[in-house]
Amino acid sequence: MFKKYLSMLLVGVTALMAVSAAQAAGAIDEAVKRGTLRAGMDPTYMPFQMTNKRGEIVGFEVDILKAMAKSMGVKLEMVSTSYDGIIPALMTDKFDIISSGMTLTQERNLKLNFSEPFIVVGQTLLIRKELAGEIKSYKDLNNEKYRLTSKLGTTGEMVAKKLIGKAKYHGYDNEQEAVMDVVNGKADAFVYDAPYNVVAVNKAGAGKLLFLDKPFTFEPLAFGLKKGDYDSLNFINNFLHQIKHDGTYDRIHDKWFKDTAWLKDME
Repeated sequence: MFKKYLSMLLVGVTALMAVSAAQAAGAIDEAVKRGTLRAGMDPTYMPFQMTNKRGEIVGFEVDILKAMAKSMGVKLEMVSTSYDGIIPALMTDKFDIISSGMTLTQERNLKLNFSEPFIVVGQTLLIRKELAGEIKSYKDLNNEKYRLTSKLGTTGEMVAKKLIGKAKYHGYDNEQEAVMDVVNGKADAFVYDAPYNVVAVNKAGAGKLLFLDKPFTFEPLAFGLKKGDYDSLNFINNFLHQIKHDGTYDRIHDKWFKDTAWLKDME
């Protein structure tokens, strides 16, 4: 009886070790074995990830990913994915990591593990120029007579519905369509992250938009991974710590947020 019990116990331990070994192979380990780091993104978010006039995906977050891939000794593959389907795509192994200007929220954190933030942003407003003086903050828009827009599945949409819930809302699959709704007078305000709006007001505003630049939310952006992938989190967090202290992060940040030369490549 004891031998039979011991045999069953050994089988159970062996199975548990096999499962643990399988779980230990996280996204970063798999990327190193494959020779390619696959990053899922929706390349429409200036200046984080966007497509230039040559069809190349470029941006602040893209350059951070390139530095990460280089530190791993692998190639970077950018997988274009619609933002509202990006979490399910990660879960079905379409890519290794979410890198799409994603805000670390408690709701998303129940589904994903997040790295430490690589930048902190906040929601701001692009409003119709005719509303100057009438709209001074997001609170002034909280009225059913106003029409809001943003990109589907983003924090902008969540904030519009939660903090400005009395206003009418209609979202779009990409930022450009939503901004043009305001430019064309079909919406009164576009709710979105400050780094995008500071570019969009000049690039797409056509002199018809006002940028209310004071952020009214706190939003840390981070890389998303499957839950339980702590080895990959450890690597990414240590990588972020390294580049923030060796000058790499500042060089990349200044390229996209202080220098505007890249805008010519987007026209």
